[in-house]
Amino acid sequence: MSDLLERFLRYVRIDTQSDDESPTAPSTAKQLELSRLLADECRQLGLEDVSCSEHGIVMATVPATVEHEAPTIVWNAHVDTSPEFSGTGVSPVVHENYDGSDIVLPGDPSRVVRVDENPELRDLVGGTIVTTDGTTLLGADDKSGIAVIMTAAARLMQQPDVAHGPIRICFTVDEEIGRGIDHLDFEKLGGVCGYTLDSGGVGTIDCETFSADLATVTVRGINTHPSEGKGVMVNAVRILSRFLDRLPMDTCSPETTDGREGFMHPYQIEGGVAESRAKIILRDFDTPKLAEYADRLRAIAGELSTEFPQAEIDVDIRKQYRNMGDGLKREPRAVAMAIEATRAAGIEPKLDIIRGGTDGALMTEAGLPTPNLSSGQHNPHSPLEWTSVEEMAKAVDVLVQLAVAWGTEHA
Repeated sequence: MSDLLERFLRYVRIDTQSDDESPTAPSTAKQLELSRLLADECRQLGLEDVSCSEHGIVMATVPATVEHEAPTIVWNAHVDTSPEFSGTGVSPVVHENYDGSDIVLPGDPSRVVRVDENPELRDLVGGTIVTTDGTTLLGADDKSGIAVIMTAAARLMQQPDVAHGPIRICFTVDEEIGRGIDHLDFEKLGGVCGYTLDSGGVGTIDCETFSADLATVTVRGINTHPSEGKGVMVNAVRILSRFLDRLPMDTCSPETTDGREGFMHPYQIEGGVAESRAKIILRDFDTPKLAEYADRLRAIAGELSTEFPQAEIDVDIRKQYRNMGDGLKREPRAVAMAIEATRAAGIEPKLDIIRGGTDGALMTEAGLPTPNLSSGQHNPHSPLEWTSVEEMAKAVDVLVQLAVAWGTEHA
């Protein structure tokens, strides 16, 4: 586990925060630092066909050790961290022999990882927990997944007597802003199915994700000096506020839904009197409901256009990703093998759904069925983020068993 921890700490100290306002690929040049490091480490491990594209996508192959032609599978994780909180100057804190108490984060003692809010900690007493210092993200989403994949690859390279087929490793960029498979060459990647290492805890196999669209509501008004605004000014800020006020709060919001319930979630607002804009994410496991949510937004825009005829109100809908559950049916072995491998690693598998998305959802829609597996991360996108080294180690065991299980198949 020391190698696993060292890898993880090395990766999280590299700032790889993505930027959804940037038009470049990757959206931030600093992601390339980790991508190039990973490509170098793959070469040092002796992996084959190692490449790092100009866009930061890393590919490599763990060569097969079986004599027959076995199917190729893909292991994937993403190098970027969320733009929702700072990823600059990450100072991870390692809590060895964890005693089961609340964890006060030293960089900001007002931030506390509380056991009551993180009951998984009760099962990890005596283990090693890694947290932030409270001032940044940790980056376990998804550098836990990267560390797990690299450690599993190293183990297979060090143990050639383990029988397995070819394994393609793929590290992507900009997953957190929905561009994870942009510029990904699926023909070069290959594989009958893939596995993203981007889920929390241990033993989880995510078989469904939300379907997702992004709505951008733009209100254009008329700005004048407020001293002369009577009968002339059309305040875009006020009109956009009314728009948001007409969205449901007691239902169909992240604050009031769970399980398979969807929502409309305004998460960003900007602008002034002349023009104001809000971004609203639309999420549901039932894909057709996204169109219903979009219609509701357009209906609100229509109502406000009638009330404020001098304003322009535009609702732009952009597709993001779709429920991976539909695409996984094309390769039923993907989930079946994950269940088998998890049990072989001594863990009872938990089939689950994600109230969010992963690269796996986009990969599945693009034709590579890709369920999502645990990698030990907790509290993603938050300064209260943490990971368990023991849970990451179990994820390594699952990947090794997954390699063995697929090695018995014939292409």
